[in-house]
This record gives sequence, structure tokens and C-alpha cells, in this order.
Amino acid sequence: MAENTLRKPKPSPPKVTTKKQKQKKKKKGLWNAIEDSFKQSYLGRNGIDLQLLKPWVLFLLLGVIYIFNSHYTEKTSRKIDKLKQEVLDLRSRYTTMKYSYMYDSKQSEVAKRVKPLGLEESEVPPYKIVIKEQ
Repeated sequence: MAENTLRKPKPSPPKVTTKKQKQKKKKKGLWNAIEDSFKQSYLGRNGIDLQLLKPWVLFLLLGVIYIFNSHYTEKTSRKIDKLKQEVLDLRSRYTTMKYSYMYDSKQSEVAKRVKPLGLEESEVPPYKIVIKEQ
């Protein structure tokens, strides 16, 4: 029986990279663009690590979101209070109009209003007409 052995990997030819190829390999994202501009600034040349900036950017973003949320909440609560007051006003107006309608539709009030027109209340009660079918 034959003995198991590992194969030796084939040597790969050396890669020749030019300056343009190195620039193409570098990803162009938002954070890389910030890094590039930071390295060119005064702070980047003096040796401040950019990795320290990431938590500060996160805290700044969270702070802006927190402030936006609190302003939005205050605005919404003011709008709710305004709408509650409007609902109360409309409800009182509805109640007043309903009372006025009920009062004006009473028989005695209707009789008072139509008297100047020459109409009078009938004193003979209405009677029912019955028709017998054959």
C-alpha cells in the first residue's frame, strides 16, 4: 500500500503592482474619504489617531438624534393640547346648537313663529281615514 503524503503547492509567479493598481485596490467609501482628508489636515499630521474619532462621531450623531426627538415630542404635545381645546370648543358648540334646535322645535315655539304668517294651531285633532277593501 502506498503512503499518504502532502503535495507541495506550486509556486505562484510574483505579482507586479504599479502605483495605479494600488490606488484602485483602495476602497472609496465615506470613512476612507474622511480618513484621507483627516491625514491631510493639521491634526492628522501631528499624529492623532483617527480611530479615536469614530466614537465621538457616534456620540455626536446620537446627541443630534436625541435633540431632534425631544423637539419633535414637544411639538407633538403642543399640537395635541391645541386639538384637545378645539374638540372642547366644538363639543360645547354642538351642545348649544342641539339645545337650541330642541327648544325651537317644540310645538309651542313653532306656533309662536308661524302666528305672524297667519297660520294657527288646529284645535280639532286629526282623524284616521280607514278604507275597507272588498
